[in-house]
Amino acid sequence: MKFICIGRNYADHIHELGHQKPEKPLFFLKPDSAVLQRNRPFFYPDFSKDLHYEVELLVKINKLGKCIQPKFAHTYYQEIGLGIDFTARDIQKECIEKGLPWEMAKAFDNSAVLGKFFDKSYFPDLNNINFSLFKNEEKVQEGNSGNMIFHIDYIISYVSQFMTLKIGDIIFTGTPEGVGPVHINDRLEGFIENEKVIDFRIK
Repeated sequence: MKFICIGRNYADHIHELGHQKPEKPLFFLKPDSAVLQRNRPFFYPDFSKDLHYEVELLVKINKLGKCIQPKFAHTYYQEIGLGIDFTARDIQKECIEKGLPWEMAKAFDNSAVLGKFFDKSYFPDLNNINFSLFKNEEKVQEGNSGNMIFHIDYIISYVSQFMTLKIGDIIFTGTPEGVGPVHINDRLEGFIENEKVIDFRIK
């Protein structure tokens, strides 16, 4: 299993970080060791002093695929979920300034939080899924899949031109505006529509 994470996929998030809108999807990988699930606590790593949350809709791949045509992409997933992409923003900033790769800021242990998955038939319209993140009972992020720059089927088709998608792979589809820092003792709760699917604490 691998995590394929799409960057800069919501215009407002691009603006808040001062980046440029991409012409094609940007993506990076997290290893399977990055997973954190079952609402287990997240332990703040010693190597960062500026750890940020990024809530995202997730897509779980359900069959092997390579060079997938856009018109067939919808057959390669059946489940949609919610997750958090943790980012060591201080390390990422330093790496970017030096022109270095920044996997260490994104791919560390427990940096890919997984919540509950739903059969996609649960959603009347995959381009109109509401999701949100609360920190200490205050809403900090709110998004809708219709605001993605690159939508799910296109992402699957595009990524599959570069690497084979395997059963169980999970795509993080990008985060809306409102990313920010977490601290020890914070509580994070994530929702798809009105259903809570993530609830854990920072230790």
